[in-house]
Amino acid sequence: VNMEYVRWVPFDGIGRNVRVGLNFTEKGFGVRGAVGCSDRANSAASQLKKGDIDWGQIFGKDGVRWFHTGGIFAALSETTPDVIIEAVNIAKKYETIISYDLNFRPSLWKSIGGTTRAIEVNREIASYVDVMIGNEEDFTAALGFKVEGLDEHCSNLDVSNFKKMILEAVKAFPNFKVVATTLRNAKTATVNDWGAICYADGQFHEAIMRPDIEVYDRVGGGDSFASGLIYSLMEGKNAQEAVNYGAAHGALAMTTPGDTTMATLKEVEKLIKGGGARVDR
Repeated sequence: VNMEYVRWVPFDGIGRNVRVGLNFTEKGFGVRGAVGCSDRANSAASQLKKGDIDWGQIFGKDGVRWFHTGGIFAALSETTPDVIIEAVNIAKKYETIISYDLNFRPSLWKSIGGTTRAIEVNREIASYVDVMIGNEEDFTAALGFKVEGLDEHCSNLDVSNFKKMILEAVKAFPNFKVVATTLRNAKTATVNDWGAICYADGQFHEAIMRPDIEVYDRVGGGDSFASGLIYSLMEGKNAQEAVNYGAAHGALAMTTPGDTTMATLKEVEKLIKGGGARVDR
């Protein structure tokens, strides 16, 4: 990972003033669902402010061609949305592609205005976004779009209703060039139906649906979907290929502990082609 753009700040030795944010997750099993707990207050990232980063250097002089951020960073403090708005304004100036993962986390917004504030912040940012990514809950909780027939447990995943919602989102935000959403029905914590859809150039593309996948640790499935999708688009693959790469990468991420992918490109492509789970020797 290129460390060139990391903004380092002095550490006080204990974390009273600045620290690394943490996220704890009890992954769940069977009928006991996963439980996440964010511990991100006073983190270095949460204290970023407008003007701290030279976006003109990054997008204008160095030519970075894709900028990705999301709803978790937007919720960390009162200043982080301003950092995003500053970044996307400058990214637009240099025609840098902007992607955004809605990543709605109720606990992060709870004390700063809840869903109402989340929608307000995310809708402002959305007007700059080229590639909008989310899951079955995000578009409702973070952008205010309703999915017909979706119950509170997100267990009724009628693809046609998600397509209607995406069309409403594109109508409201015509700047969206690509909209992608994962589809997860958690039958139990360890058995999920998993798929995804992607809208691009006026057409919908559905990923290979994987019913009843066995989940070792669900954390990272959404991030890995986003990175697989973005990788494919940056490599010039079409939208159908991109949604399949994203969904396959997300599925593989849920077979390993933690949210950092351990899957290789070769493994992702093997799964897309229908490769089985027999041992490789």
